[in-house]
Amino acid sequence: MQYRRLGKTELMVSEIGFGGEWLERMDLEGCKAIFKVCEEQGINLFDCWMSEPNVRTAIGECIKDSREKWYIQGHIGSTWQNGQYVRTREISKVKEAFEDLLNRLGTNYIDLGMIHYVDSEKEWDEIVSGPFMDYVLELKEKGIIKHVGLSSHNPQVAKRAALSGRIEMMLFSVNPAFDLVPPTENLDDYFAEQYDASLAGMDPQRAELYKICEQQDVGITVMKGYAGGRLFHEKSSPFGVALTPVQCIHYALTRPAVASIMAGYSEPKHVLDAVGYETASEAEKDYASILASAPHHAYSKKCMYCNHCKPCPLEIDIAMVNKLYDLAVMQEEVPSSVRAHYEALERNASHCISCGSCETRCPFGVGIVDRMQKAKELFA
Repeated sequence: MQYRRLGKTELMVSEIGFGGEWLERMDLEGCKAIFKVCEEQGINLFDCWMSEPNVRTAIGECIKDSREKWYIQGHIGSTWQNGQYVRTREISKVKEAFEDLLNRLGTNYIDLGMIHYVDSEKEWDEIVSGPFMDYVLELKEKGIIKHVGLSSHNPQVAKRAALSGRIEMMLFSVNPAFDLVPPTENLDDYFAEQYDASLAGMDPQRAELYKICEQQDVGITVMKGYAGGRLFHEKSSPFGVALTPVQCIHYALTRPAVASIMAGYSEPKHVLDAVGYETASEAEKDYASILASAPHHAYSKKCMYCNHCKPCPLEIDIAMVNKLYDLAVMQEEVPSSVRAHYEALERNASHCISCGSCETRCPFGVGIVDRMQKAKELFA
């Protein structure tokens, strides 16, 4: 298992995480079996947004002897009312549900206190300036939550959160299908049977969000990485081609600022399928060739940091140079942190001999030689 730093939290989290939603459908023994395999495979990050009491109790039973091995994303604002899940900002209900989470999980702290499911900019404004945020900050001051996070599907909300200085990390929906869709407050828009034919590449606001998170050191953990499984089948995929779990995982983990993908598991085999990413070949991880040749909505002319351009005869890390260039041009002046990362590269754009071999391998038709020249001039 590989581990990545989760932004400014400084937590080293497994790049394959555990999204717990499927546990609601299992008995205790089924839950224990999955937790056992996760621990054996080195998974150390778990998301619990579910408010259903029995599943919380089951999770507590599963981790009672291994709490210190887990970083838990526990959601604030996910409640259980009259026998069903309710997302709320009503503080009395919020407090009751969060205390229930602590009690049932058998812990006195949550590593990542997640402001639950904010897709409306109006709602974000109300949260950040009201009693909800006061409660979250009180929990952090008392050490009951160690870090403040946010879960969202809307890049506009996520961008504002990342720039607010209040959020240390976020749980965000990332996959090649959702990345086509402009910001929306309606989650159903992402699961439309067909997308608008004009969608022909990553929505620029989502691309900007990933770069802002990288720039602000706001780590991302990924939800909806498989788009609810629709990407696994040619007929349901908006691209008209099927992707594998490993390809979806690789796509998510190659986005800037992403530290971990929270995969869902309904049986132990699914854990092993996801962890199989760690030993997969480059060919098995290759989402780029699939998307570039898809009959619908192919990405083009944009660097996806997929590393298809390798190997460079001068051993330049082309994808990293491109990423740092993209981060640098977002500002009027090159940020010192970005410049430092660039200068720390053993080989950079100044070493490029413009041979063009990278361009022959790029599935998206990126003008890499031109970008190397621009990067060389920018960082000079």
